[in-house]
Amino acid sequence: MKPKKSLGQNFLTNKKIAEDIALAGNISKKDIVLEVGPGKGILTEFLLKYSKQVIAVEKDRELFSFLTEKFAKEISNKKLILVQGDILDFDFNDYKIKEESYKLIANIPYNVTGLLFRLFLETGPRPKTMVFMVQKEVAERVIARDEKESVLSISVKVYGIPKITRRVSAGSFFPKPNVDSAVLTVENIKSPFKNKIDEKRFFELLKAGFSSKRKKLSSNLSLVAKKDAVLKTFAELGLNENTRAEDVSAKKFLEITKHL
Repeated sequence: MKPKKSLGQNFLTNKKIAEDIALAGNISKKDIVLEVGPGKGILTEFLLKYSKQVIAVEKDRELFSFLTEKFAKEISNKKLILVQGDILDFDFNDYKIKEESYKLIANIPYNVTGLLFRLFLETGPRPKTMVFMVQKEVAERVIARDEKESVLSISVKVYGIPKITRRVSAGSFFPKPNVDSAVLTVENIKSPFKNKIDEKRFFELLKAGFSSKRKKLSSNLSLVAKKDAVLKTFAELGLNENTRAEDVSAKKFLEITKHL
């Protein structure tokens, strides 16, 4: 089973790390776990050990056949539901997966990290907890280790609480990637929005706010809202007119959205 570069495959080879990823989700025998891209099943083994049931979605047909043989017993007793296909085409209704009824745990290809964050946080149904193996730099950007926020960090923090559970060296994968990784856990996931209109407006303001990093947040927001309304909002929320987007929290962006 050779990794396919076209699918961004880097197989995790360290079983201790695989177990740590499973444990990071704090899963119990009551939990249903959705795994994206199980690969050779090194993480799947531990998810099966600790959870009630695992639904694993594998795009690679060869790997799907390999996993079908490897986990024949678990598939037979319905402990594992193995799905061949792209997670972007996955129909949650077919498997009775509802909002906050499952946990999402996966060692995902780096090239789809942002896409999967949007899929599971913005589109839903959202998981109770999300655990992703991602590039170390991406994980640090999500938690804003440098205390500077970004579109990515706020897009995650508005739904849940992210934290880095552990760091993982490049040598723990085959083939060895050019960068180190980290296990990123997002807990207490919930939508703060009353409806899709509010959610859409929030992201419109967020993206406008970061549209030009050299400009003040108030100037950037004036691209999608009236200037006087922006200045009035800043005054009411106690924000300095010279504040930049990277210095504003997800909570404060929510408050801005309610005013604009």
